[in-house]
Amino acid sequence: MGKPRIMDKLKITGGKELNGEVIISGAKNAALPILAGSILSSAPVTLNNIPQLNDVATMLTLLQSMGAEVIFDEKMDLRLNAKEIEKYFAPYDLVKTMRASILVLGPLLSRFGRAEVSLPGGCAIGARPVNLHVKGLRAMGAKISIKNGYIYATAKKLQGTNYRFDEVSVTGTENIMMAAVLAKGKTVITNAAMEPEVKDLAQFLKSMGANIEGEGTSQIVVDGVDRLRETNYRIMPDRIESGTYLIAAAITGGKILLKKTAPQYLKTVISKLQLSGANIKCGDDWISLDMHNKKLKAVDFETSPYPGFPTDMQAQFCALNSISSGSARMKETIFENRFQHVIELHRMGADIEIKGNIATSKGVRRLTAAPVMATDLRASAGLIIAALAAHGDTIIDRIYHIDRGYERIEEKLQQLGAHISRETS
Repeated sequence: MGKPRIMDKLKITGGKELNGEVIISGAKNAALPILAGSILSSAPVTLNNIPQLNDVATMLTLLQSMGAEVIFDEKMDLRLNAKEIEKYFAPYDLVKTMRASILVLGPLLSRFGRAEVSLPGGCAIGARPVNLHVKGLRAMGAKISIKNGYIYATAKKLQGTNYRFDEVSVTGTENIMMAAVLAKGKTVITNAAMEPEVKDLAQFLKSMGANIEGEGTSQIVVDGVDRLRETNYRIMPDRIESGTYLIAAAITGGKILLKKTAPQYLKTVISKLQLSGANIKCGDDWISLDMHNKKLKAVDFETSPYPGFPTDMQAQFCALNSISSGSARMKETIFENRFQHVIELHRMGADIEIKGNIATSKGVRRLTAAPVMATDLRASAGLIIAALAAHGDTIIDRIYHIDRGYERIEEKLQQLGAHISRETS
């Protein structure tokens, strides 16, 4: 996991059917909070199925800067020991590259009684306020001030509380849940995020001896414990990576099999793909998709918190709808600036109109190659999907975004028959 090469580009020659098998990696959005949660224990933690991603590398660098010991073994399992943490500081130069760094706030405060964490700064896809985190920790007795771009937090001992989120927040739920693990007494979190990654974090914490109930529902109850024990835990499969490959196969008229995935967390995406004409079958840990030479049909959708249609799949489905028969209405309810990929799709010949938080597509016969630029992680995936179906050679610039969330994406696509290569300027 090296540093991202900022000037890298992807070159994709479109029009090739994707066929074959792909193994799904561990979930980025589960790995990051679980890594932050390892701070809560002075005992060693072993994690399997860690994805090799730039965001994961950033979180590991942050943990090492605090004094944690990080070792990958020969199986690429991660052995992490936070016993000797001596700094409670998350600097801006690390936090600015990855907003999930805010997740160390709750664990540091809960175990050590103090934390100094940089505010994350701007985000290309819209506001992600930290006030939800701060308000919850204050309800648990923390003294928090924000100055010079940093959150300064102290607490002799966090106290259990009843806390209701004003709006659903995945990282907010994770931070308060982690803070509650070592707090005194019972914490009841209502209007909690129900995402599978929140559930995975809870199950990781429970494997260390945390007392948590209700994960995966809108109410999570945490009874504080004195200490956590050693654990060996496997990160869940990445549902967004799974959905991305399914859409990539669908747009190219292909036939693929996903292995080591979790179909139960992809029900809304699978149902929309079936409506678009895909033949999909599922097993315990696999999903197959076959287009059977069917013509794609445009499908309406609206993003919403889990179990609804994920905002992280919006750009990919937008690309699919751009060449599907008919028109589709796509409503984004989570982030206010998450249609930036549409401007780039216009360059490839897509007919999509944006009004506020609604994009309406009219399917075109085909897309044509053009130089385009990625604006964020999921927009990158949407542009790759469009390029796989486009006529000619598409060059996608600023692809360092893609390395934050997709492990070896060009290698996996090459295995499926895509003509894709990375070019370094």
